[in-house]
Amino acid sequence: MKVILENIPINSLINTISKKVDYSDTYATTNHSDSLDKITNKVFADFPDWVKTLMKLRNVIAKKIELKTQKPSDYSTEFKIGGYIGFFKIYKIMTDEINLGADDKHLDFRVSIYNSHDPTYNIKVSTIVQYNKSFGKVYMVIVKPFHKLIMKQIVKRAYTTKQI
Repeated sequence: MKVILENIPINSLINTISKKVDYSDTYATTNHSDSLDKITNKVFADFPDWVKTLMKLRNVIAKKIELKTQKPSDYSTEFKIGGYIGFFKIYKIMTDEINLGADDKHLDFRVSIYNSHDPTYNIKVSTIVQYNKSFGKVYMVIVKPFHKLIMKQIVKRAYTTKQI
């Protein structure tokens, strides 16, 4: 199997980001050859066409209910804190972990790409969501099945059995 579902790694910084976590998941894969920034780009920089289609549909609906659908004014693809990978802002870059996210009025979303140095499934991609309003909970009920499907597929793109 190329991707497995796990618990959020104990040593991951994402455990300290939010006092309240309403939803979380972690998908793990194997990649002992690429740098963490390359892995992050493989996973989040360019989604498969079917995901882009779902995101366009999401944005049509989200615009009607006044959620964010456009790139922010500070959008930059430079790989640095404050830059973006896809539509996720980079919040933290460390040797073994990169934290990205997006905030909106209904929920705050954070994702961690963490290299646990486990000999098998070393790359852990964890998501945490904090609801800001009751609508955030409703939104996640609708989005959660798609989120799980998308995460499995995009984390799989980071998989490699090559060794350094």
